[in-house]
Amino acid sequence: MRGGSIAVVGGSIAGCAAALAASRGGAERITVLERADARLRDRGVGIALHSDRFDELRDGGYVTPQMPWAPLSRRVWSARDGDKEHGRVIGEQPFPFRAYSWGSLWSELRRRVPEGVLYRSGAVVTDVEPDADGVTLRLDGGEQERFDVVIGADGYRSVVREAMFPGAEATYAGYIGWRGTSSDAADLPSDGHDAHNIVFPGGHCMIYRIPDGAGGHLLNWVLYTTPPWAESLGAGLRTPMSLPPGRLDAELTAYLRDLVADNFPPYWAARVLRTPAATTFVQPIYDLEVPRYTQGRMVLVGDAASVARPHVGGGSVKALQDAQALEQAWVAGANWEEVLESYDTGRRAIGAAMVALARRMGAAQVENTPDWSAMGQPEFDAWWHDQNNGSDRRSGFGGHSVKAT
Repeated sequence: MRGGSIAVVGGSIAGCAAALAASRGGAERITVLERADARLRDRGVGIALHSDRFDELRDGGYVTPQMPWAPLSRRVWSARDGDKEHGRVIGEQPFPFRAYSWGSLWSELRRRVPEGVLYRSGAVVTDVEPDADGVTLRLDGGEQERFDVVIGADGYRSVVREAMFPGAEATYAGYIGWRGTSSDAADLPSDGHDAHNIVFPGGHCMIYRIPDGAGGHLLNWVLYTTPPWAESLGAGLRTPMSLPPGRLDAELTAYLRDLVADNFPPYWAARVLRTPAATTFVQPIYDLEVPRYTQGRMVLVGDAASVARPHVGGGSVKALQDAQALEQAWVAGANWEEVLESYDTGRRAIGAAMVALARRMGAAQVENTPDWSAMGQPEFDAWWHDQNNGSDRRSGFGGHSVKAT
């Protein structure tokens, strides 16, 4: 299917990948509309790509070995044990992942978007109006433009999704994550090649290195738990949102510091507590599934289509795979109907499976945590096996294989 005018709403990782897919598919004119300004590159939070999924995406031309990354080979789960500096290890597992900074991965994808694509920062889409053979977009300045196809890559608060399925928004899962990054990444155990999960009643915290973009590393962590005042807090989180870096209120900050001081092994407590407030923020956890990935001339990719809790370790992979699948459908299809139907058929079930797995993991790792103190490696293995229905490869931890699907 060659030609056509395409708008990509959202210019982050999913949006840049979707623009690349549209270009390779043969679109004649592509416009990316990103509501944020150029400071997207400054986002320093960590993401990780499973090594096998990286290989597939590299072969598809969506990632390159030159992107700055930090290798991870093992994940170590530890609980506090008196004054032992690093606590007690309750389980270890292989963890063949590549750790990235969100900003550096986005920057590389942004560079890969062809020069002929019009990328507009600070462009806020306020209304999406589909018709029989196209879609009209309205921007906050009053400007409007019609396109043959609109791709919604605008995340879990997608305006494109709202036009497709009114009222279908992300649902608050009942707990939150704290995220932080710091320069405190020197002298880590195992030379920093391990990811560390610190467990406590009612949650856990995952800690690992990411590139800092200047040849060094940052310490990246994310802590999941349900605060005791989650019900009252949740009333304000049912509409998808996040608290940006440096905006934690006093109650949230005090709770986080007390939880870490009381439950973390001393070594890891010190690392987390030294994280600057300016690089710490709250990420409420949400779920989302949609009936279809396409409707009329509208398409959803990434978090606009489905939101899986971060425990599954495949959010960024799925966004890139969505784009890759869209490109393949575009090349094979003879008309828009064939392209969009093929894409929906190939991706809808994958998104639903990841959401289901992430819910199981959230229940096991946060909502109904086991008695960590009673765990050793055999108990840990059985607990992990139950979450994954017996097979990481089938369940999709780290993302499903494109080749397998």
